[in-house]
Amino acid sequence: MPSRINSVKTSYFGKGAVSLLVPELKKIGVHRALIVTDGFLYKSGAADYVGKALTEAGVAYAVYHQVQPNPTVDVVNDCITAARLLQIDLLVAVGGGSAIDTAKACSIVTANGGRVEDYEGVNKSLKPGIPIVAVNTTAGTGSECTSFYIVTDPVRHSKMAMVDPNCMVTIAVNDIELMMSMPPKLTASTGLDALTHAIEALLARGANPMTDRDALWAMETVWRHLPRAVRNGRDEEARTQMAYAEYAAGMAFSNAGLGMVHAMAHALGGHSNLPHGVCNAVLLPYVTEFNAEHSTEARERMPRISRALDLPDGRPYTLVRALRETAGELGIPRTLKELGGVTPTDFGALAELAVRDACMADNLYTPDKEEVIGVYENAWSGK
Repeated sequence: MPSRINSVKTSYFGKGAVSLLVPELKKIGVHRALIVTDGFLYKSGAADYVGKALTEAGVAYAVYHQVQPNPTVDVVNDCITAARLLQIDLLVAVGGGSAIDTAKACSIVTANGGRVEDYEGVNKSLKPGIPIVAVNTTAGTGSECTSFYIVTDPVRHSKMAMVDPNCMVTIAVNDIELMMSMPPKLTASTGLDALTHAIEALLARGANPMTDRDALWAMETVWRHLPRAVRNGRDEEARTQMAYAEYAAGMAFSNAGLGMVHAMAHALGGHSNLPHGVCNAVLLPYVTEFNAEHSTEARERMPRISRALDLPDGRPYTLVRALRETAGELGIPRTLKELGGVTPTDFGALAELAVRDACMADNLYTPDKEEVIGVYENAWSGK
């Protein structure tokens, strides 16, 4: 089957990598930028840190700092309004997945017209978006290198998944100077988000030798370095390795697809406004167990995951147990009941959203609504 590989044109890594933007921005010849970030990063000086590089490159800029976790259609529309008023020719996302996804949505709608909701699904835009520089401040979402973006629809209380190569950023920056201050809980949840990306990419319908290579290396690296980064946020080696690993996981899932974990997590996060990485981390063991029981192909691929995680054997049971135990050791809730924000009475509505999510089509086994409800119930009880 033919495969397409999407990738970022230019990527920078390492402490102080933001400074490398200066000659690159001069080369591409942009003049007016909008920094897209959240209130915390605006007040903490992260936006100014990036803004200095823009100024040095001769790029005038303004800052939109109203991004929220799980950004909504309203937030994106506000950002689009600012971008149009300022007649910008560059968007600069500073933050994790929420800021980068807001910039991607703004980029696509500004260039193509219409509404944010028009682009839900796969390959819905006709033209490339406005150029984006993504300065990533977390090590988890991989949004700086993917063809995916997620926007919450507050009317339906759900997350819209957009898969579109036209949203790919032009320059990605992973400067660990901006990651050192991440608190342990955020480090853990975003790191397990990256692990979920890698595992789902290996088990996705679109997996190929290149995505498998990235996914397996990302799994191995996250498994080895995430506990160190959680224990000591100033550990430069651990932070650097996590930055490379989450990028590799992003490249893997962007080109292979995701699966049932993300479909269920999108429904859960959109319904209850819960952190995406935490939703993934809680659901991952239960969906892995479900896939092992229902898909021969998934079960046959799982020993490769076990080897990457240096587990004692390739049995799905051993893998599921390791995923549960590690999440718990890193401070992640082990069940939906412990997580909170949802009750079993919500599972029918959540399952309805999950089976329609764009990511579900990538799962090696296609569950029906009742089967998805069953996985939510297991994740609630810890069964």
